[in-house]
Amino acid sequence: MSFYVELIISILLVIGGVFLLVGSIGLARLPDIFMRLHGPTKATTLGITGVLLASLVYQSINQGSFSVSELLITLFLLITAPVAANMIAKTALHRENPAIPRTAGQSLVERIRNRDAADSD
Repeated sequence: MSFYVELIISILLVIGGVFLLVGSIGLARLPDIFMRLHGPTKATTLGITGVLLASLVYQSINQGSFSVSELLITLFLLITAPVAANMIAKTALHRENPAIPRTAGQSLVERIRNRDAADSD
């Protein structure tokens, strides 16, 4: 394998690792569920994308043909992560999980809860 291919793979792995680390720290450190959604859905999705792209380059070079499986996994994760975050946020609203006072958009949360209560009546 040439130096440039190894450099590209290494850069993708480091970038992916940094995003995964930041997302994991965000998940552990942020105070409420509405803020915690950003860690696993944004940073870790970018992190795993970097790792999978590095795997795609490595496998494509070793096999001599384009590796489709890593690309499909990456696309699946990029499509499903926002949907999962939306469902988690809806569940938190439905269960009336409290947000900390400094969370932005408190009036929107109350308006959504009141709208959902009016719809169910």
